[in-house]
Amino acid sequence: TVPPEVPREKTIAQIAASFNEIGKYGRDNGQLVRVEIHGVITQEIPNIKAIFEQVTDPNVMICWNCNDKDLLAPGFEANFNSVKKWLGDTVHVHELNLPNYPYQQLFNQFTKMKYNGWILLEASSNPADRLAAMKEQLTLFNQMISLSKKA
Repeated sequence: TVPPEVPREKTIAQIAASFNEIGKYGRDNGQLVRVEIHGVITQEIPNIKAIFEQVTDPNVMICWNCNDKDLLAPGFEANFNSVKKWLGDTVHVHELNLPNYPYQQLFNQFTKMKYNGWILLEASSNPADRLAAMKEQLTLFNQMISLSKKA
């Protein structure tokens, strides 16, 4: 947790400084540092943006995680665009048929920016037929890619 007596700006600066240090270490050891958008303050897009505005090491990138916080004002597209320049080569999605996240908009953004990374499915459901569920996700994935090319 973030101590309430510590100013948020100080916490953000400390996180950014640690990412710069870890980024150098990762680069020296052949590893890209992927920062998943999670955490008490870091899941909020304005805060992760404020952190990355202070991250100077290019070896530290964001892993978009499809959180409900992505949808807060000013909205999905504005939030995504505010941090996309730091987007790395991994993104986490959840089941693509869940109605609570604008996955088609996300895929449209990926196509627009010519995203060339990994899109990783973090499925949390427990379907009776897992193979059928995986095939359904692949079908949805391909449909969204196809629609994004027409958008």
